Amino acid sequence: MRTRLLPLLIVLMAGVLLALGFPLAVSLAAAEQQRVVVDRLDDTARFAAQAQFVTDGISGQDERRETLEEELSRYHSVYGMRTGVFYRTDAAMARAPEFWQIPEGEGRRAFNEALLGRRSHDPPQVWPWQENARLVIASPVVRDGDVVAVVVTDSPTGQLRSRILTGWLLIGAGETAAMLLALVAAERLTGWVLRPVRVLDAATHDIATGRLNSRVAAAGGPPELRRLARSFNEMADNVEEVLEQQRAFVADASHQLRNPLAALLLRIELLALELPEGNEEIASVRTEGKRLAQVLDDLLDLALAEHASTDLRLSDIGALAAERVAAWRPLADEKGVRLSGHGSPAVTAWADPVALSSALDAVIDNALKFTPAGEEVGVEVSADGETSTIVITDRGPGLTDEELGRVGDRFWRSNRHQNVKGSGLGLSITRALLTAGGGSISYAHAEPNGLRVTLTVPRTSPPTA
Repeated sequence: MRTRLLPLLIVLMAGVLLALGFPLAVSLAAAEQQRVVVDRLDDTARFAAQAQFVTDGISGQDERRETLEEELSRYHSVYGMRTGVFYRTDAAMARAPEFWQIPEGEGRRAFNEALLGRRSHDPPQVWPWQENARLVIASPVVRDGDVVAVVVTDSPTGQLRSRILTGWLLIGAGETAAMLLALVAAERLTGWVLRPVRVLDAATHDIATGRLNSRVAAAGGPPELRRLARSFNEMADNVEEVLEQQRAFVADASHQLRNPLAALLLRIELLALELPEGNEEIASVRTEGKRLAQVLDDLLDLALAEHASTDLRLSDIGALAAERVAAWRPLADEKGVRLSGHGSPAVTAWADPVALSSALDAVIDNALKFTPAGEEVGVEVSADGETSTIVITDRGPGLTDEELGRVGDRFWRSNRHQNVKGSGLGLSITRALLTAGGGSISYAHAEPNGLRVTLTVPRTSPPTA
């Protein structure tokens, strides 16, 4: 979420800064040019005031004309600006440099406006990249209410463009500094807003993986997220309480039913003494009674597995798997099944040794039940990245794709295996034991037939270890 929210804030802030920066840059360029234009208008007005007293015609010479020409020459030599006073016929009254004429285009437009008795309008805006741009300003020379001549100045724009560019660089530096501050502010803001979300996500993951005592510390962040954290904690408390009540009920029910069931089985045995030897009904009742006792024992084991806290430690699961294979080998030999262990003998992982041993017992027991005599059950231990795995492969009838989706559910058994001894809770207990320690169990088809069960445990230390 941070990688999506932070670019969005940066784009918005960059858009705001650009929206402010462009008008500011245009305004600065217009202000710089206006200052130059006002200065040139003052100069043309001064020259026009001098030119209105030159009265001796086009070709004559007098002191006032000479004075005007000297002013224009000094003006050109000092500032590099071409200036001239032209009659209505375009003939020059005075000009500098010599032989300079009214420039076409913008100069002609300004000259024509001045002939109408008004100063020329503002020239087009000059931009820093227009190297050949010039400013042309014209003012009328009025005598006795009539326009007799026009003062025209043609100014270079190098300094003007330089000042505009300098101003733009300062604006760019300010925008850059503002953007850096905005980045820091956005980083802090997103961290402040998303920190409770990350904590909430971590607590949700912990609860989803079986650590129901995880809670969110309702500190920092917006008020809405703090309220959400408190609501989440209340929900987690209620869920944990409901699950605790459910486990307690299952444990209490299975425990309390064992005494009446034991008494019932005892009465059945007493009744069997009065019946003929080999009575099928009594044998059937005995079998169902023992099966019910096994179900109650498994229910109690499941409740304890879901409720018990794990003792995670760095364990050698290779040695643990070898130990369980050795413990089950006599039963496998009795059934005519080859039980073998493979893989590295020294593979470590973070696990509860007792819980993992119980999970292995349940899976190996299940594999031996369904593997016919003469076939093999293999137990392979390996490590891959951040996890270690124990794979138990049998050569039994296996499961269909639909049955693979249901294997491990409580009390579920395949319709093809209803006559096999068991309560349907063994793999559920295995999953509960593994989940409590951060592990998992998965099922797949074995080739060419059979079931492949994979127990996965983490190799890295969990936060609670």
